Amino acid sequence: MAASGGGRRDPLAHSGIPCAFSPRGQHYFSLAGPDGHLRVWETASSRLHQDFVPSAHLSATCTCLAWAPPRSLAKEGPQRKKRKSEAVGTSDQIDLLAIGTVVGSILLYNTVKGELQSKLVSGGHDCKVNCIQWHQDNDCLYSCSDDKHIVEWNTQTCRVKCKWKGDISSVSALCISPDGKMLLSAGRTIKLWDLETKEVYRHFTGHATAVSSLIFTTIRPPNESQPFDGITGLYFLSGAVHDRLLNVWQVRSENKEKNAVMSFTVTDEPVYIDLTLSENKEEPVKLAVVCRDGQVHLFEHILNGYCKKPLTSNCTIQISTSGKDKESTPTPIPILAAAFCSDKQSLLLVYGSHLQPTIERVSLNSREPHMCLIRDVNCWTPKIGIAVTKVRTPVMNSEAKVLGPGIPGHHAAIKPTLETEKTESKRKLKEKEQVSIEERLGAMDIDTTKEKRKGDLKADSYPVLLVQGLESNDCYMLNKVLQTRKDTLIRNTVLRIPVYAVIPLLNELTKRLQGHPNSAVLMVPWLKSVLTIHASYLSTLPDLVPQLGMLYQLMESRVKTLRKLSRLHGKLILLITQVAASEKTQGVPPPEQTAKLVYEEESSEEESDDEVMADKNSDENWEEDEEERESEKDEEEEDGGDDDDDDDDDDDQQEIDQDTENGEEKEINGESDLDPENESEEE
Repeated sequence: MAASGGGRRDPLAHSGIPCAFSPRGQHYFSLAGPDGHLRVWETASSRLHQDFVPSAHLSATCTCLAWAPPRSLAKEGPQRKKRKSEAVGTSDQIDLLAIGTVVGSILLYNTVKGELQSKLVSGGHDCKVNCIQWHQDNDCLYSCSDDKHIVEWNTQTCRVKCKWKGDISSVSALCISPDGKMLLSAGRTIKLWDLETKEVYRHFTGHATAVSSLIFTTIRPPNESQPFDGITGLYFLSGAVHDRLLNVWQVRSENKEKNAVMSFTVTDEPVYIDLTLSENKEEPVKLAVVCRDGQVHLFEHILNGYCKKPLTSNCTIQISTSGKDKESTPTPIPILAAAFCSDKQSLLLVYGSHLQPTIERVSLNSREPHMCLIRDVNCWTPKIGIAVTKVRTPVMNSEAKVLGPGIPGHHAAIKPTLETEKTESKRKLKEKEQVSIEERLGAMDIDTTKEKRKGDLKADSYPVLLVQGLESNDCYMLNKVLQTRKDTLIRNTVLRIPVYAVIPLLNELTKRLQGHPNSAVLMVPWLKSVLTIHASYLSTLPDLVPQLGMLYQLMESRVKTLRKLSRLHGKLILLITQVAASEKTQGVPPPEQTAKLVYEEESSEEESDDEVMADKNSDENWEEDEEERESEKDEEEEDGGDDDDDDDDDDDQQEIDQDTENGEEKEINGESDLDPENESEEE
């Protein structure tokens, strides 16, 4: 039996990858990667057996998985031919694999047919599925989720049999008792449920963080003298997130003792647990614990009562590279999972990358407290077999001619046979023997330049090196990849990296953007490519805002000063252009031009003289007119002398009146005649 952690972790860490061995002699090892792919590997040859990609593998990634337990032939009964309308047969459930997803759905995958058998959705969970446990009768399974509920499913009808609230917070782990009548659940506390009544039988408290794994360690109680009710006296093991202690609990008849009876100490958080069940009180329990740091701790202890001091491991297994080259140093290889073989004297180790893990069987005969296995893991891409790809290469006849493009009648170059290759190699060796020493030295120089060129990175190796650098936090490797300035190379690299490496790459780019401005200039094209290419994947992440909060704040602070800088830039450009224009005009002399027409206005003094002359002329003309009128009147007086005196008096009176009127007019016009001679003449 094995249990893997169900808490939220870093997507690059191997501890966050759900994995499990098949119950049939551990022939297969299933692993659900962060990219949504379910891969089934053969443990004997480390060959990829199946690669299943769900339809919603990006939005509904796998969080946990569990193999269906094997079913004995006695329980199966006589075989009969199944109808097409039947959902899932009990005899085929030996090879069923249940997969829990982030969105709350459960997929049943048939490893024999290599296809999805059914999907459990309706009436189930609303949040992420944390753990799945199959029941022994093979037509029922239990699941728990972040929605605080435990669901009992019927795999034949794909419907919910029962659903009840398991805790006040999320339920993180489940485990069924050996007799199948009790169920352990872990939330804030560990509860033991009666499956018939769905009531709590016992409470256990002791972990400060969320429990990630639960597993029963014994089948029979140590005290066989007392009657056994199926659960009292049994031991079970629990591990929690960020906790380096594995607690062992005992189910007792009295409900007073709620604390752990003993504990095992490890170097880091446990992520995978496997053990051999103890069938009697004299048989010790063998425990293999895979920690977050990539090591395996082996324990062997007889569970019999209370133990105050934490127990340490009997043996620790670690795997690293050889580091034979002078430039390279030994680096640890993470162990993903470990399981005891059927003989209980050997161990199956799964180590390396989740894309291409290496599965090896290691014997446990050594009594050394620490084992370090030296392995050279060079393959980081999956080796896909013929059964998976279904690719067949055609058998070509040696006499057949393959026509190529071009002029009709021409054929492609025929591949040389082994005999011709041997004769050609011999001929080249003879030619090399006849070459002079000078030519050999020149060839050596050429070879050294070729070797230097070979040391440069190729475009195909950029995605692999980027993922390796992010996993190992290797600054030298990351600098080599991220310092490129070619846009096409950056885009192709971002397109080929796996989905689980997107968030770590964004975190690394954010860290480098906060550094020197030169490094920030190099990181901006990478950031642009990641956000444009993987926008669909980033939109499906529920916790995207807290993960990219620092990057958003950094971009906001940089953009705030952009407007002020652009205004200052515009003003400086305006000033520079004006200064340059003024400098050009100062050095150029003015052009020589002559006027074609000149107009001058008359002065004001000449105008005033003309006006005075015009006024004098008008006054003289007025005096001449007056004299003419007076002379005409005198003539009329001489002609009218023979009239009567009355008439003369009247005329005289009229003349006097006329004279007075003329005098008044002259006074009004300011032109009264003051000359005494004229007055006498008028009289």
